Amino acid sequence: MLASISSATLHGVDGRPVSVEVHVSSGLPGFTVVGLPDAAVRESRDRVRAALLSSHLAWPARRVTVNLAPSGVRKSGAGLDLAIAVGLLVATEALPAACVEGTGFVGELGLDGSVRPVPGIASLVVAMAGERAVVPTASAAEAGLVAGDRVRCAATVAELVAALRGLVPWPTPPGDGPCGPGTVASPDLRDVRGQPAARRALEIAAAGGHHLLLVGPPGSGKTMLATRLPGVLPALTRPEALEVLRIHSAAAVALPGGAFPTRPPFRAPHHGATDVALVGGGSPWLRPGEVSLAHAGVLFLDELGEFPAAVLDALRQPLEEQVIRVRRARAAVDLPARFILVGAMNPCPCGEGGLPGACRCSDVMRSRYLRRLSAPLLDRFDLAITLGRPEVEDLLGGPPGESSSDVAVRVLEARRVAIGRGDRCNADLPIDALDRRAPLSADAAALFERRLRAGALSARGLHRVRRVARTIADLDGVTGEIGERQVAEALALREARPTLMPGAHR
Repeated sequence: MLASISSATLHGVDGRPVSVEVHVSSGLPGFTVVGLPDAAVRESRDRVRAALLSSHLAWPARRVTVNLAPSGVRKSGAGLDLAIAVGLLVATEALPAACVEGTGFVGELGLDGSVRPVPGIASLVVAMAGERAVVPTASAAEAGLVAGDRVRCAATVAELVAALRGLVPWPTPPGDGPCGPGTVASPDLRDVRGQPAARRALEIAAAGGHHLLLVGPPGSGKTMLATRLPGVLPALTRPEALEVLRIHSAAAVALPGGAFPTRPPFRAPHHGATDVALVGGGSPWLRPGEVSLAHAGVLFLDELGEFPAAVLDALRQPLEEQVIRVRRARAAVDLPARFILVGAMNPCPCGEGGLPGACRCSDVMRSRYLRRLSAPLLDRFDLAITLGRPEVEDLLGGPPGESSSDVAVRVLEARRVAIGRGDRCNADLPIDALDRRAPLSADAAALFERRLRAGALSARGLHRVRRVARTIADLDGVTGEIGERQVAEALALREARPTLMPGAHR
């Protein structure tokens, strides 16, 4: 007998449809899986056999061949277990073929007959053909966000077989559960005392989606500022939230609170992270890395100067294209990578930045430390701020800073202005639209001309400064031409980098 069951496998963050064909014939007992399975798929034989026997269902003492079509696509993970088990039951006539028509199955089987969740369930459900999608009960809430009433769930093989035979109704999927709206609160910007220039740069970065570099000694507030950036960003739209959910599900990384995302994600990998951990890949199913997990949110690289140079340079392409292209010998995948990069670093290895009597670093040590940041990477930072340690008066008796909610109102209004012009944010403003959407006043154009003639600004730097100036103008309520004051502030924020590396600001 032959049975064909719809399922799906994960490739990057997307699902690919798979047809699980099960053939049972006479001959020596055996179980063979073909169609480019990985080790986890090949091991499904033992899981399926134990699950069926634990559910008081027969295991055929005949030759079983499982073909995973299309055969040219690699299959990975244990998510095909459930489809193989159902196909085996249909092929041995333990289940009528009519009861599985138009139904897709995905899930891992436990030896006790339980149906367990697998990574990427939202993407897998979308990829499966059919009117119904059967998933583990623990994954039903996530699957329901993308497939609605198509979703059916089962906690065990016995429960699934009874529902397919019509002996019992399908179990009711859980309600909001772990995929309900999140309530995780972000740290408040009110906690930051002093540092008005850094707070201003943070607001501009949030309003325009610009990358930000923070340089200062230990204790100056770099990490405090960076962790408060998500709290002033606009809430995720539903398409963005679903994309964030798919990425985290595919990477098997839980969202904060295990909830449906409403706030932009925040990722802060350790400076010992490898390039594969940062950009993704490194496994048969090419799991997303930190740059993808930060999609639609913030990627914070603390101790930027301690990251290996090769790891940092891997960021250059996704910062420009907002997608990371992972290429391996046997597979290739494009992963989303649109995020705000915030880098924080000390001015030198000891952190004192050459301060007489305090800095212990030689010129050679400082030079080696700064060489880890290539000029092309530094050029991707639209904003740079050099921080000092807060004043004693601000720490002990100063008034609290402006709250995140107050700043978020201005940021949201600036984003709405950019959307009204046709851009998601000003950092995405195309070069060919700069003259229309970021026109310059005569004084502003003259200021740019002086900087260009002096060799202090490159063509790419000109475009980036104009985008930042457009954001500053939006925050100031200027809807027409960008004035000299906005351009001067944007230039000052970009030209804070000569202390790091000569010529890096260009």
